[in-house]
Amino acid sequence: MTSVANTSLHSETPVPQSAHVMNTYGRLPVSFTHGVGLQLWDTNGKRYLDALAGIAVNTLGHAHPKLVPALQDQIAKMIHCCNYYHVQEQETLAQQLTELSGLSNVFFCSTGLEANEAAIKLARKFGHDKGISRPEIVVYEKAFHGRSIATLSATGNEKIQVGFGPLVEGFIRVPVNDEQALIKATQNNPNVVAVFMEAIQGEGGINSMHMDYLRKVRDLCDQHDWLLMIDEVQCGMGRTGKWFAHQWAGIKPDVMPLAKGLGSGVPIGAIVAGAKAAPVLQQGNHGSTFGGNPLAMRAGIETIRIMQEDHLIENASKMGDYLSTQLLASLGGLTGFKEVRGKGLMIGIELDRPCSAIMQLALEAGLLLSVTADNVIRLVPALIIDQKECDEIVSLLSPVVRSFLSKK
Repeated sequence: MTSVANTSLHSETPVPQSAHVMNTYGRLPVSFTHGVGLQLWDTNGKRYLDALAGIAVNTLGHAHPKLVPALQDQIAKMIHCCNYYHVQEQETLAQQLTELSGLSNVFFCSTGLEANEAAIKLARKFGHDKGISRPEIVVYEKAFHGRSIATLSATGNEKIQVGFGPLVEGFIRVPVNDEQALIKATQNNPNVVAVFMEAIQGEGGINSMHMDYLRKVRDLCDQHDWLLMIDEVQCGMGRTGKWFAHQWAGIKPDVMPLAKGLGSGVPIGAIVAGAKAAPVLQQGNHGSTFGGNPLAMRAGIETIRIMQEDHLIENASKMGDYLSTQLLASLGGLTGFKEVRGKGLMIGIELDRPCSAIMQLALEAGLLLSVTADNVIRLVPALIIDQKECDEIVSLLSPVVRSFLSKK
């Protein structure tokens, strides 16, 4: 999607200083006024290509012509209704998600962190209901599940845990894709109740669970009556070329947290559960003030509708393969380049050194991206991307990486 910038919105306004906002983010020196498709414009009228999509949130890009009027219509009707009452839009979106996943029931919240927190609570209650007083959950090295105390404890990043101890107990950490390590860590432990993983680790560096490993973990969970909980917050909602990344392995989880791309920018989260897990949380066990509000539900309903109408799952697969191939052709052989990995439009470019400076360098070149796990460039553009925009990403990024790697 392309558009000419609306110059009436531009000015030479400097980027405001966050004097009254807590200093929790290392912000880049730019502020955006508006966007169309994969394009954004800053306060000085400079155009950028958005290959970050709000960290895999803006599934349909910016100002999608089918989404905007639908949200305007919903805002004019009702934004919020609490869960004391039935919310019709919840029923509609829940039905869509259960049909797409093959699972049975949905709980709605507002963020991925909340969805993962709910999954942890569900797993613990699943254990308590079986008479396990101190339930334990298997989690993974390099995982990221959020920044609340419980999800931070499940996360496998010591840097972001520092200063927030004592962490929550009840987690067993294992390496990715190592079946024997998982078996050894859980052997003769009657307190294990669940295995909790990302199908593809996002913040951890675009690390994929192998398909055979996912199938083996599914079998282990069945053998031991554990819950398999797959965090699809970042890799779900069509990003990999399937509705959910675990579907490449032909399995179903018992619990699946979702968020990010489900609402195309409107805050939304959900846990989708199968028959073994869905009955665990009953009235009074969990809740959310904003979760399931009509505006967020409409955003999810319309996102799925547009994805289906415009064949965006197929586009994510096709354009993801094309972009990865072009990146490898452009960067392969460079000293300091290691690999391009990922699935669909969830792509990581690993270098042999820390490369956080590339975020600023790419910004100056007119490209938005992120760096995760210190040395992995992350590209998660909107699923509406076309071949021309893929080529533009490569043409903007390649000189930046080459210049960065050439410096001692």
